Amino acid sequence: MSRAAVPGLPSRYPIGAQLPALYADDDFAQRFTSGLDTVLAPVFATLDNLPSYLDPRLAPADFLAWLASWVGADDDPRWPVERRREAVGRAVELHRWRGTRRGLVEALRLALGAHAEVRDGGAARWSSTPDGDLPPEPSGDPVVLVWPDPTRGDTRLDAHRVREIVRAMCPVHTVCRVEILPGPPADEGM
Repeated sequence: MSRAAVPGLPSRYPIGAQLPALYADDDFAQRFTSGLDTVLAPVFATLDNLPSYLDPRLAPADFLAWLASWVGADDDPRWPVERRREAVGRAVELHRWRGTRRGLVEALRLALGAHAEVRDGGAARWSSTPDGDLPPEPSGDPVVLVWPDPTRGDTRLDAHRVREIVRAMCPVHTVCRVEILPGPPADEGM
């Protein structure tokens, strides 16, 4: 999409009408300024609609990548436009939840349309006896179970992209294992 030289776009502020009366009837001055109006009309239209350009729900599709760069959002041109708009619109919220279970699940849903569940032992080691032996190691690293949404029609997930998102959204001190499943996990009593 281009906002330059839009054919037939009228200027809301024609220069010829703002010239002194001396030039109002001058054919050359009116033709010259109408050429300037053609060049400036898209600029005025863009400036008049600037708030819409900065709103991801209303911005032209070609502006979404630019807006995404402002807020650090993932933007993949292969995504449908509505998903790209949602990614840009929710970027700040997702940054707030980065490193949490909720943030990881939402990032996978938004970027891939996948469902996810994080299973974490949540154990800690400590001893109430001074200089005593420590208890055994905690139960293990968190496991991120990811499966495709069957309502979207695509039953495959890009394993590399899933691991990339998990690596970006997990806390720095945590190693998360990733398991990609064909469907929702069976409840194992967790």
